[in-house]
Amino acid sequence: MGLALGIDFGTSGARAIAINPDRDILAQATCTYDRQLPEVWKTSLFSLFEQLPLDCRQQITRILINGTSATVLFCNGEGEAIAPPLMYNDDRGKAMIPQIQGFAPSDHLVLSATSSLAKLLWGLENLSLDGSIYFLHQADWLASLLHGKLGISDYHNALKLGYDVHNLCYPDWFPSLPDRLTLPKVYTPGEAIAPILPQIAQQFSIPPDCLICAGTTDSIAAFIASGASVPGDGVTSLGSTLVLKLLSETPVNNSQYGIYSHRFGDRWLVGGASNTGGAVLRHFFTDVELETLSNQINPHQKSNLDYYPLLRKGDRFPINDPNLPPRLHPRPADPVEFLHGLLQGIARIETLGYQRLTELGATPLKRLYTAGGGAKSNTWSKLRQTYLSVPFIPSISPLAAYGSACLAQQSS
Repeated sequence: MGLALGIDFGTSGARAIAINPDRDILAQATCTYDRQLPEVWKTSLFSLFEQLPLDCRQQITRILINGTSATVLFCNGEGEAIAPPLMYNDDRGKAMIPQIQGFAPSDHLVLSATSSLAKLLWGLENLSLDGSIYFLHQADWLASLLHGKLGISDYHNALKLGYDVHNLCYPDWFPSLPDRLTLPKVYTPGEAIAPILPQIAQQFSIPPDCLICAGTTDSIAAFIASGASVPGDGVTSLGSTLVLKLLSETPVNNSQYGIYSHRFGDRWLVGGASNTGGAVLRHFFTDVELETLSNQINPHQKSNLDYYPLLRKGDRFPINDPNLPPRLHPRPADPVEFLHGLLQGIARIETLGYQRLTELGATPLKRLYTAGGGAKSNTWSKLRQTYLSVPFIPSISPLAAYGSACLAQQSS
């Protein structure tokens, strides 16, 4: 067996990790970006290839890309974006909710203002889209650059488009759409789509029989990377946003609380994503300040500040309210005290999230893994443990790219 390459496209950068059959990391590459545009994604993808050692590239046999969930774009028949991408947290689709309520089940996650389906309908009504149109998720489009086939997705990314992951088809209630629009054909995450394009293989010295696999979302890749594997295992991704995933014997779907379930083999990944998280912290502090100030916090002492940290109004989970106001006042003069209040506020939201999942029928949380940049903070981990009374288990890797590589490999 050769090497599997996992690639993670996040909100501020991308990473590639190559693993051998024993799942040891042999090489990795990173790049950052400050603009979410397809041409930036493409440049970043090729930059990752260029950074990998030649002997590594020559052994890659499978490649899998994850992207941020519900980040989407409209393309023409040549695969070129014909409008700026609609990002994961773009809520302009809320204008389409009354329309979606007319055909979708009352408890379906497409009723979220940020769902892929809401973005699709909003785009059809508000963007200038001429000719043949393909609607793709971020991971779909990036993979198409490598295998050359348009209109292919996976059932992790397609969930928020309305794809039925129980019956593996688009549902009967799905709305009629213009004939010139092509919806993605949906594959199983990790399933081989096609060999790499010959010109890409030659450009980067990748074997021509290297297979490009159907992708996944960043949070599911992070779940896989952690090593979580039994019902009751939860993974909290502390990245720009706060994402909870709980492996459950039974699915839970509840639009009132922004909860949905991904198919995960014969089990279910139940969870939700909050708009709180690292992006709020970085709005007020640099990375150096976060590290320095957090070391001065006593994580066993509770803050008197009652924050719900958001950068702008609206959250998706555990409170699904597009008008939910941020709660960031009063703001103390002491930055250590202010950061303590922010970290505690995020920990409370995380705790409420797992409580919601259990109350609504998911397998109760038994062990917790942590992924994302926030996993590096010992202070934050200790503070969270005062709210979540379960063992905290070290992740095999906190990197979603590693999870993508593992998914590519296990599907071979």
